Amino acid sequence: MKNIKVVIVEDEAPARDLIKAYLKDVDNVEVVEECSNGFEGIKAINTHHPDLIFLDVQMPKLTGFEMLELLDEYPQIIFTTAYDQYAIKAFELNAVDYLMKPFSKDRFMKALEKAQQRIVEKADNKPVKELINKVREDGGEIDRIFVKTGSRIDVIPVTDIIKIEAQDDYAEIFTKEKSFLKKETMAFLEKNLPNNNFIRVHRSAIINTDYLHKIEKYGKETYVVILKDGSKVNVSKSRIKQLREKLGF
Repeated sequence: MKNIKVVIVEDEAPARDLIKAYLKDVDNVEVVEECSNGFEGIKAINTHHPDLIFLDVQMPKLTGFEMLELLDEYPQIIFTTAYDQYAIKAFELNAVDYLMKPFSKDRFMKALEKAQQRIVEKADNKPVKELINKVREDGGEIDRIFVKTGSRIDVIPVTDIIKIEAQDDYAEIFTKEKSFLKKETMAFLEKNLPNNNFIRVHRSAIINTDYLHKIEKYGKETYVVILKDGSKVNVSKSRIKQLREKLGF
């Protein structure tokens, strides 16, 4: 059997050292890189194309789940996490292996053996994809959006977003400085952006009311919103009542 390439993505050095110590005497396993945050993790995974990653869930800058959203393909994954009742339930429902900190060598080896078997069988990562979708759907209100363009990753605070427009399978996110394309659904954004200032005014448009300049009537029953950057967005007939209620007029 060929060597299994491993990347460790964990923000705490003692936790990385423990994983390396447990792997030290395991045949056919090679740690090709260790990373202290999700941004380093993405770069390492794209560089080495590992067979397996040990991934911490709770990391600053970029959580483990946010990191996975930015990957084009997934290796086998063993999650590591401090006690988190929701995360553990999600792992178990989706048959994804995890190590709850602090974990013993015996528990670690069982998880590793399971991952090795999946690698040998070339098992797909459907459970991980289902887990990510579940976490995203149940994750609640978001305060930032990550956009990957080539090797560049931009972090967009939602307070910087002026509007979002649908572009086929992508959402185009407009800020004062520039626009970004992200493969995302308008339904997800409508549900998870802060509802105190984001509203869907059309099936293909969401606006941030903090950047609303004025509303103008455009035709008999048609309205258009003019935003502070000068852009205009059509308001569908079915959405004008909701917009008026949100703005209080």
